[in-house]
Amino acid sequence: MPKQRSVQDNNDMSDLDQEAQAPESALEEGKVFDYITGNPVKDSDKEQVRQRIARAIIHEYGIAAEDMEPDFKVKVLGKNRKLDIAIFKPGQAHTVDNLYRAVVVEKEPKLGTKGAYRMRDPEEARKEFEVLETVMAEVESCDYGLWTNGLEFFFFKKEVTRFDTKFKPIGDWPLGDDTFSVEGRSMGRLRRADPVMLRTAFRRCHNYIHGNEGMPKDAAFWQFLYLIFCKMYDEQQPNDARRFWVGPFEPFEAAGREQIRLRIKPLFEAVKKKYDGLFKGNEEITLSDRALAFIVSELARYDFGRTDVDAKGTAYQEIVGTNLRGDRGQYFTPRGAISLVVKMLAPKEHERVLDSSCGTGGFLVETLNYLNKVFHEEKRIKAGDENTEEFVSIRDRLAHFAANNLFGADFDPFLVRAAQMNVMMAGNSLGHLYHMNSLEFPAGHLPGVPAAKAAIPLGTIDVLMTNPPFGSDIPVTEKTILEQYELARRWERQGDGFVMTNAIKPAVSPEVLFIERCVKWLKPGGRAGIVLPNGVLGNPGDEFIRYWILRHCWVLASIDLPVESFIVEANVNILTSLLFLKRKPVEVIQAEDLGQKKDYPVFMAVAEKVGFDRRGNTLYRRHPDGEEILKDVTVEEKVRIGGRLETRILHRKERDVDDDLPKIADAYAKFRVQHPEPSK
Repeated sequence: MPKQRSVQDNNDMSDLDQEAQAPESALEEGKVFDYITGNPVKDSDKEQVRQRIARAIIHEYGIAAEDMEPDFKVKVLGKNRKLDIAIFKPGQAHTVDNLYRAVVVEKEPKLGTKGAYRMRDPEEARKEFEVLETVMAEVESCDYGLWTNGLEFFFFKKEVTRFDTKFKPIGDWPLGDDTFSVEGRSMGRLRRADPVMLRTAFRRCHNYIHGNEGMPKDAAFWQFLYLIFCKMYDEQQPNDARRFWVGPFEPFEAAGREQIRLRIKPLFEAVKKKYDGLFKGNEEITLSDRALAFIVSELARYDFGRTDVDAKGTAYQEIVGTNLRGDRGQYFTPRGAISLVVKMLAPKEHERVLDSSCGTGGFLVETLNYLNKVFHEEKRIKAGDENTEEFVSIRDRLAHFAANNLFGADFDPFLVRAAQMNVMMAGNSLGHLYHMNSLEFPAGHLPGVPAAKAAIPLGTIDVLMTNPPFGSDIPVTEKTILEQYELARRWERQGDGFVMTNAIKPAVSPEVLFIERCVKWLKPGGRAGIVLPNGVLGNPGDEFIRYWILRHCWVLASIDLPVESFIVEANVNILTSLLFLKRKPVEVIQAEDLGQKKDYPVFMAVAEKVGFDRRGNTLYRRHPDGEEILKDVTVEEKVRIGGRLETRILHRKERDVDDDLPKIADAYAKFRVQHPEPSK
């Protein structure tokens, strides 16, 4: 199957290039758009933090952009003090008398040699708050403050007595124009997480455990995971029975931290009983009271059920990726490639979906994300705009799919457990994930085999997507496995084709066996998307493999990925391809063996850009003169005024990420309209 840089036969490549026509506007080098004003400002490490915080204030706290101002100066004792972000009373003039909340920002600190930063408590960081406290003390109306470096967040509430002014640390701000309540749980309402801030929260949690508790990264990860489970379980309980919450002052007082532990300990015991197949029963939360309070405070503010599936998956993968790197040739699949595979295979609600090398569950979670979008489109509503009935309906459909039609398997028990949590966060169900060796299946001694034999026997899967372990340095040598596979035998050329001999090779690369296993797992007409090293599709010595594939499958598509795809997220310098197959029924194979072959078009493409370079830096599309191209975007802003959420439409300009993969997905959809999938 020789590759050509084309879609079909060079006729459809224009589909990929149409969007490359540059709009008129451009962004000068070294500038970014201010999220508050929409104006270009000079980029810097500190500015990057300020823009993240500005976005969070708008999207998480429901504060209108027009009630905010960057670089606001306040005169104190004859000197100008500058707030990085000033927030004013809703709808009021931007004057000192209307200043309501103050934000001071610094650049993000560098991580230590162990990849962690020790998080300070308010007393340890006291000298950082001089500007913030000076302004809050001077301005009578300024009740709330925030100091942050993007990794540490210190929230304050001003308390004025007859004799002095105090700045009490609190766990979070109230939303919008809500008032502060000492009795409030986690500062009031749960909220949908902003994707960037959820990733930050996850990083903060894991960093605190690793950096402040001195735990190894893997131990820190599992402690964090236990609390994620507690949070997800707690959200399923009636409001009056919930225990995963934090009072505003509790994290900063010994008695308060003890109360948090008294709520979380029985909650974790309930989690272990609920998911007894996942937990051994002897697991414990071993964090100190201070660390436990920190983590619970970070997570309690969010409504995980209503937060975007994609946002949760991205945040989770960022933590997982630093802790569970495989040592058996398994590499985490880049999110862009995962999304492309799922879009092109387009799994349906009634179809059974399997990842035979599921890792941490990236393909499975993206399938849930894809179906979640489909369900919203069917109801013609946007995520986040659902009423309670619509939200419950979609959530239950997604959970039903995960509980009945979503399957995964992996050789690594830790990855299986991590994948279960990932699927749980996305679909409110653990799905069906099995600890087993997919190449050994249906034989094998690992604990997941019996259940998998009953649930997913060979020939029963509608959609299979996987990134199998590959590499000649980890060959499969067990004869009991090799003798199951036609592709483990020696093949001899015969005429235009090949004939299989009875001789079994002593060692075979795992990706070769996975091709056959994936095809055999599909039912006739089932579809597969497989990540493969380029050699399988191009090496002269592997021609018999391509012959076997073409005999048993229709090739739907083949897409080359650049080396950047895996070098950042998996630290692997390898060229890969995405191969899409559809299993032929036996009668088609027999007819073709008799010479009754039908030609069909194959979609082929080469991705040259995937949105980032080899160092992981985001790449943006540029004009020929080098200036970054801008695109017009429409953003919905939900603002809390008078205790009610109001939706406003904002028009912004944003930089356009230079990524071919979404364009390839769109081109494939158009290709399939013109050329339906081959079938009998």
